[in-house]
Amino acid sequence: MTDQKNPLGLKKIHHVEFYVGNAKQAEFYYRKAFGFSRVAYRGLETGDREVTSYVLRQNRVNFILTTPLTPEHPAAEHIKQHGDGVRDIAFLVEDADHAFNEAVKRGATPVIEPRDWKDDNGNVRHAAIATYGDTIHSFISYNNNNGHNYSGPFLPGFTAQEVAGEEVGIQLVDHIVGNVELGKMNYWCDFYRDVMGFERYITFDDKDISTEYSALMSIVMSDGGHNIKFPINEPAEGKGGKSQIQEYIDFYRSAGAQHVALLCKDILHTVAKLQANGIEFLRVPDTYYDEIPARVGEIDESIEDLKRLGILVDRDDEGYLLQIFTKPVEDRPTVFYEILQRKGCKGFGKGNFKALFVSIEEEQRRRGNL
Repeated sequence: MTDQKNPLGLKKIHHVEFYVGNAKQAEFYYRKAFGFSRVAYRGLETGDREVTSYVLRQNRVNFILTTPLTPEHPAAEHIKQHGDGVRDIAFLVEDADHAFNEAVKRGATPVIEPRDWKDDNGNVRHAAIATYGDTIHSFISYNNNNGHNYSGPFLPGFTAQEVAGEEVGIQLVDHIVGNVELGKMNYWCDFYRDVMGFERYITFDDKDISTEYSALMSIVMSDGGHNIKFPINEPAEGKGGKSQIQEYIDFYRSAGAQHVALLCKDILHTVAKLQANGIEFLRVPDTYYDEIPARVGEIDESIEDLKRLGILVDRDDEGYLLQIFTKPVEDRPTVFYEILQRKGCKGFGKGNFKALFVSIEEEQRRRGNL
């Protein structure tokens, strides 16, 4: 059924679910600021007495924003501890039962045993395992052994509810970064290798990513097809300063998903729209742009346009990428987004880390967290 390179039969990221304090307001923010459209809903009106959830979509990206309706629901404790954050990075798989059983056999901690998830539109199989912090991985499969197929708007329990957003050009999830505690990076990289069948794709150490104040280590884990990429970061010892990874862990109160990188086709267009919608981005010093011709070489975009919008550029052997990072989108300095465009480059912007860290540390200084 599955090969050695893909032992769980993973196909792609199905959705990312966030537990949030107020899904109704968060939905409005993602629709108006990030250009997502609401496509489905569950809550009191659909007979759900426990949670309200909104499903947001833009091209191949699906986000679920979920708020508990009672303080007893586990999501309430999650929000109390972490603030708004990623609960579930869910995979579409060939067979949820196989993915779950194989993962547990390989050492994963079970969270939800395989079950039928059904409504009038049919049946989906669902299971879940634990990963870093309070984050989980769900496995979802639509073709069931009993022949039921699902024909609803998203997943069982959701009703279609279409409210269009003004798309900004976000296409798909490129990667999701996990921040883990000091000394835990290799543990979680081994988890993705041994349990999920991922491989080490790129490694960065504190020589690659350090400033006067802070440093981090990072290993990018990827599935065999390089469709699913998970960089795992841990703080490294800086010169007495608190690294941005440690700041995240202190405020998130555990390991967790630090940022979701969203791929677009025309970053100039996408970032201009996001800025017009009120999204705040990190800025690097203007001198960064003077060095682009010597460091990166020829690119299609005007450096003046990149400078105006604050977009960064980096090159590897196969091409270049353009990237920019939002400021945290929560009150706690935790979750943020990366917007990127790849022009052949398979990397993660290593050449930008130094400039980026300086601007991140300036934000930390303003927050009193450096």
